[in-house]
Amino acid sequence: MTNASGKASYIYTYAYSADEESLCRMELRCLFGMEVPPAIFASGIAVDVSRSPFLKERIDVMYAGDSLPEIYTQVEQVEVEGKSFKAIFVKTNDLSAADKIEYAERRVIEREIGMHIEGEADVNHPQLVYGIVTLGGRWYFGHYHKNKADWFRHMKKPRSYSIALSTRVARAAVNMGIPRPEGIRAIDPCCGIGTVMVEALSMGIDIVGRDINPMIATGARTNIAHFGFAAEVTLGDIADIRGHYDVAFVDMPYNLYSSITPEEQFSILVHARRIADRAVIVAIEAMDAMISEAGFTITDRCIAKKAGFSRHIMLCQ
Repeated sequence: MTNASGKASYIYTYAYSADEESLCRMELRCLFGMEVPPAIFASGIAVDVSRSPFLKERIDVMYAGDSLPEIYTQVEQVEVEGKSFKAIFVKTNDLSAADKIEYAERRVIEREIGMHIEGEADVNHPQLVYGIVTLGGRWYFGHYHKNKADWFRHMKKPRSYSIALSTRVARAAVNMGIPRPEGIRAIDPCCGIGTVMVEALSMGIDIVGRDINPMIATGARTNIAHFGFAAEVTLGDIADIRGHYDVAFVDMPYNLYSSITPEEQFSILVHARRIADRAVIVAIEAMDAMISEAGFTITDRCIAKKAGFSRHIMLCQ
């Protein structure tokens, strides 16, 4: 995707493990509205790379050219306004193996860019960071953003639960359900220990939680407070919820681990349909017929795998 001038607005890089391919691709489809190419892609949509467990870097494109000399000429226009800076060569690209740019040449390119920018270069503690990357036979230069991965610390919760969603899956699920957080009200009506809530809250999303188990609900409140967030977690059945929300996140109780019946599962889906315009449903099986009968349409889906255990994640409208 490009801007009105025909230049890419943003360049992103991403990576995933073999078990996470399905999860990653669905998250990126939801965030960017398209099936993205492998490893690196251009988009006109600005996404904070630290939101995703898969995005690695983003360049906000300032200049584009068919050759490096063209970029060198253009970067002479950069104004750092007295701030120190450095330039980073983004290693991820779509070059063939024969055209691969090795480490020494990457450093040469970085230094050359630095020489064309008027200001103080500082490779250790720069105030401004720029990136240079090649994609689709062209070169792009602009402000560089790296994923801070602050969500890693959410993996160590004071209250844990053996079958709770992993932090990475929960974070991806939030991005699937809420690609644009502004003005969105969300609910996790079977919130467990609050894994989805913590990830949503860390992105500034307005979300509330509920759970029928008093000990589990207390655990969710403890985990949320531990990371410095605040959100309402009420006690009770989903059937008693009277408010309406833009999105519901439903991690279905599992027959494998609980005494919940198919009828009770269906009831949860029916009430999720009642209280929310759309839902992200997580289950150990596809549940297509039950989801359809509850009034939802599945618009996208993936499978998240971990240690031989799979979860189906379904985006429903």
